[in-house]
Amino acid sequence: MHRPDSLWSPARRPLTLGLVLTITLVASEALAVATAMPIVAGDLGGLELYGWVFSAFFLGTLIGISVVGGLIDERGMVLPFVGGLVLFAIGLLICGLAPTMETVVVGRFIQGLGAGAVPPVAYVAIGRSMPDRLRPQMFATLSAAWVLPGVFGPVVAGFVAEIWHWRLVFLGLLPLIAIAGSIALGALRAIPVQPGATANGDDGARAAVIAEARVERRRRYGWAVIVTVGAAVLTSGLLSDHPTVFAAASLTGLAITLLAFRRLTPAGTLRLARGYPAAVLLRGFLTFAFFAVDVNVTLLLQEVRGWSALEAGIAITAATLSWSAGSWFQARTVARVGAEGYVRIGFPIVALGMAGLAPVLLPEVSALIALPTFAVAGFGMGLAYSQFAIIVLRDAPRDGQGAVTAAVSLSDALGTALGAGIAGAILAASIRAGAGPAPALGATIAMGVGVALLGFLLAPRLHRHAVAAAALPTTGDAAA
Repeated sequence: MHRPDSLWSPARRPLTLGLVLTITLVASEALAVATAMPIVAGDLGGLELYGWVFSAFFLGTLIGISVVGGLIDERGMVLPFVGGLVLFAIGLLICGLAPTMETVVVGRFIQGLGAGAVPPVAYVAIGRSMPDRLRPQMFATLSAAWVLPGVFGPVVAGFVAEIWHWRLVFLGLLPLIAIAGSIALGALRAIPVQPGATANGDDGARAAVIAEARVERRRRYGWAVIVTVGAAVLTSGLLSDHPTVFAAASLTGLAITLLAFRRLTPAGTLRLARGYPAAVLLRGFLTFAFFAVDVNVTLLLQEVRGWSALEAGIAITAATLSWSAGSWFQARTVARVGAEGYVRIGFPIVALGMAGLAPVLLPEVSALIALPTFAVAGFGMGLAYSQFAIIVLRDAPRDGQGAVTAAVSLSDALGTALGAGIAGAILAASIRAGAGPAPALGATIAMGVGVALLGFLLAPRLHRHAVAAAALPTTGDAAA
């Protein structure tokens, strides 16, 4: 028997189970692709596009997240959730049938569009249906949804890719979509839509609110496309071996990305204003640091140290399990330590774990040390990752939760996309120079460690001044 106020009580069980299964689906795909991608690149050619396979997914996620934030506030959670799963399935199908590496990149972009619907829907569903007391437990439960894929996903993906074919890594996930989607959909329908999200045209005031919300949603669509284009131009510029193109495209892409990001996030985000604007920005710092290294761990172990895909998948499993362990630990102690405290603890632990991967590049050092050291980085992510969403749900105005939680997910995806993209650009440059992947992987590890330490130094900005919280608007700086 579950207590009536627990996550698994009869009233809350459908939502908890539905979200857990959906996250399990996304987790299975992410972990499987990370393990199988060196084999895909070897089969189709185009190792220089390795980073783009991951960047394309996260760039698509940027658009999905930004569009979904407006849709949730106006129309509720069901429509974006269903649309997201459909796009995710289409992307899987394209990747599974891809004849070239370029087609895989396109399929991954479409997958990202669909996957972008999941985090904002999950965050708002938790915020609207669960009390403050249960939210840390629910975020820990969602992190635990990575445990089963973390234990079996990389190993199964490595086995399938080596024994049968890597295409099954994509196509084999399609049946899970109908199962996860049907369970979650019923639970989401039971959550009341926020007042004003739907309105009857006879009520003039409500009709005006809806019209204004639609204009705002269209504005966010446009800026979501712009931030994605900016990130793509930035990454493409970094991939160029022509100095003029490198400088012009990189600077232009950076300017476009920052301008659009400013429009899609709470006022003060880019200047690290205290409280939830700082939480939005620092979430991106955390994902940039970790995923720049994470997407290249299996490449390091397979291409540099000669491990099989099956063996390299164990490193991903170790980090995933330790991430879940860190998340469960913080859920039971966050009331004592505080969300802000765990961010300050998590950043340096992530940096320490990633720094421990550097010796693996040396042939005289046992590659087995990658397993415990990368697990340390995963534990730090488990401690820090969910704290940003907790801070936002605690501090942001309730009627703007959709937009602000979408901003957290936007920062998350942009940090991941840029981390993977810049790491991919470093890898491509190293391959063009004939140096192979090892020097690039060393530079990527150094970059990830540096950004994690910078996040640690900036984490005190998460604490609000005593006066204030209600003063910050929930739309972009443009509204100020």
